[in-house]
Amino acid sequence: MVYPQTEARIKELAELGVKVKLVTIGKKCSSYFKRRPQYNLVKSFDIGNSPTTAEAQAIADEVFAEFVSEEVDKVELLFTRFVSLISSRPVVQTLLPLATSGQVCNVNGVCVDAKDDEVFALTTEDGKFAVKRESAPVDTSGAEFDAVITFEQDPNQILDALLPLYMNSQVLRALQESIASELAARMTAMGAASDNAKSLAKVLNLSYNRQRQAKITNEICELVAGASAV
Repeated sequence: MVYPQTEARIKELAELGVKVKLVTIGKKCSSYFKRRPQYNLVKSFDIGNSPTTAEAQAIADEVFAEFVSEEVDKVELLFTRFVSLISSRPVVQTLLPLATSGQVCNVNGVCVDAKDDEVFALTTEDGKFAVKRESAPVDTSGAEFDAVITFEQDPNQILDALLPLYMNSQVLRALQESIASELAARMTAMGAASDNAKSLAKVLNLSYNRQRQAKITNEICELVAGASAV
C-alpha cells in the first residue's frame, strides 16, 4: 500500500510549488483518491491480478502523451517494490525525462548513474520457498559507432520509437512487482494465521485433556469413597 507515500510525495511537491496530476491504477487506489477531492485525479485504470502488456501499454501511453504534449514536465511512478517473500517497500521511480547518457534524473533534476538491474529466482531452502536476488549489471556507457555506419532514420525518430517500449516495460514491471508484493504479504499472513491456529488447537487440546483427566480422577475418588463407606 503506497497511499501514505503518495500523499507525502504530493505534499512535498506542493511545498515546492509543483502542481501534481494523479493517475491511479487499481480499484482500491482509485476509490481511495476519489474520496479525497483535494487531489487532482485525472485518470484511473482498472487491472486484474495478472497485469498484461496491453494494460501496461495503455497506462504508458497515457503518461507518455501527457509528457510529449508538455502538459507535465516529469513523470514519477510510485509502487510497492518486491524485496522478498516477507519484505516489500514503496519506492518512487522517475520515468521521464531520461538523460541521453542513460542516467536517470530525480525530481530535483539531479541525475545519477543507472544502477544494476535485478533478477529474482524462486528457489527452496530447508523445504520452504525462498527468493534470491541477483544483480545484472547494466552497461550505460555505450559503444562507439563505426564511422561507416549510417542510420536510416534520424536518431530522434529512433528514440521516439523506443521510448514507448521502455515505458511499457517499466510500467509492466512495476505492476508485476506490486502484485508479487501483495501475494507475498497474503501468503505470509495466511501462514501466520495457520501457525496461530495450530498453536491454539494444541493449547485447547491440552486444556481439554486436563479437564477430562480431572473429571475422571474425581469420579474414581467418589467411587472409592462410596465403596469404603459401604
